[in-house]
Amino acid sequence: MEPPEIEFVNRMGLDMERLGGTRTMGRLYAWLMICDPPDRSLTDLAAELGVSKTAVSTVARQLEAGGMIERVPTASREHRYQMTVGGWTQVMRVQLAGVRMSLDTLDFGLSVLGGEDLPERRARMAETREFFAFVLRDADGMLQRWEEHREKSS
Repeated sequence: MEPPEIEFVNRMGLDMERLGGTRTMGRLYAWLMICDPPDRSLTDLAAELGVSKTAVSTVARQLEAGGMIERVPTASREHRYQMTVGGWTQVMRVQLAGVRMSLDTLDFGLSVLGGEDLPERRARMAETREFFAFVLRDADGMLQRWEEHREKSS
């Protein structure tokens, strides 16, 4: 890697940490965005990123499960990975599924509190529920607009 590439890879590692992932996860994903050729073996990734093959294997499985990277078919037994187009869209959909579950939980919580008893607690929960519902309505439209934009751009 060239020094500017190293800086980009390391910055993405920090960004991924801020988003709840690991630094190695961000670094691996960043390198797969810019490496040439666009796929790498676990051995290559470990050497290029300066981390253990075990760490790379663990992170690669996590990113693959999240739809961010995919295994590339090879004639050998070696596992090779590349970035998946639309990976961030998939991550967002998974996160939104969690928001939907939270919305169900908040609906249950409102039913537990009942009608007019405990109005302050009910108001706090109702506001939180409305925020989650708003996010879901807006996010569905945003993802649709993104897909349309991506199709037009390609």
